[in-house]
Amino acid sequence: MKGKTVLITGGATGIGRSTAELFAALGCRVVVACNKSFREGLELARALSQMGLAAVALRADVSCRAEVDQLFAQTEKLYGGVDILINNAGIAQQKLFTDLTQEDWERMLGVNLTGVFNCTQAALPYMIRQKAGSIVNVSSIWGICGASCEAHYSAAKAGVIGLTKALAKELGPSGIRVNCVAPGVVDTRMNGQLEEETLAQLREETPLGRIAAPEEVARSIVFLAMENSSFTTGQVLSPNGGMVI
Repeated sequence: MKGKTVLITGGATGIGRSTAELFAALGCRVVVACNKSFREGLELARALSQMGLAAVALRADVSCRAEVDQLFAQTEKLYGGVDILINNAGIAQQKLFTDLTQEDWERMLGVNLTGVFNCTQAALPYMIRQKAGSIVNVSSIWGICGASCEAHYSAAKAGVIGLTKALAKELGPSGIRVNCVAPGVVDTRMNGQLEEETLAQLREETPLGRIAAPEEVARSIVFLAMENSSFTTGQVLSPNGGMVI
C-alpha cells in the first residue's frame, strides 16, 4: 500500500476526509478531490503535508467530464497515474417524487452516478496499462433497499451498485478490482440536515442503536482497497449497524 497514489472524490469532509487520513497514514500519496468544500480540502492537505505525508487538494465537479479529465491530468503530473480510486463524492436531497424537477433528477444522477462513470473512465487507462488497480465506489444503504422521499438518490446509488458489479466482471482480467461500500446512516454534514426526531428514529431502527462515525465507514473502504482483500471484487460491503441484513 505504501507509495500508492490514491484519489478520493468528495475527500474534504465526512467519510472522504476520514478515508484520506487513513490512506495517508498508510504511506499513500493522497489526492483530495473536492468541489464546494475546496477550502476544507486545502486545509486537510496542508495538515497532512505538515505531518510529512504526501497530500494535495485539487478542485473538480465530478459531473463535468472536462473537469474530471483535468483532475486526472493534474494528478498524473504530480504523482503519476492513480493506483486506487475512491468514488465517494455525492449529494443528497429529500423530496417527494411527485415534486422532483428534471433539474433535481439530472443533478442527483450527475454527481452520484455519472461522477463515478467519469472518474472511473479517466482512471482506467493507467490501471489497464499497469494490469493492476483498485476501485471502491461509495453507494448507500438506500441503494440496496430504497428510501421514501429519496427516489432519485436511491436510484443513483442503486446504479452505483450495478455499475460496480458489471465493472468487476469486465475489469477483472486486467487485474483491476472493483468493490462497493453501502453505508447506513453516518454522522456527516449531509445527514446533519436531518431533524433530531428523524435521527432518533433512525438510531432506534438500527440494532446497534447508534449512527456510524465517518471513520468506521472509511475503514471498510480502506479494507476493500488494500491487498488484504486481494481476492475480493464485485462485492457490496454495507456497514449499517444491522439496519439491513
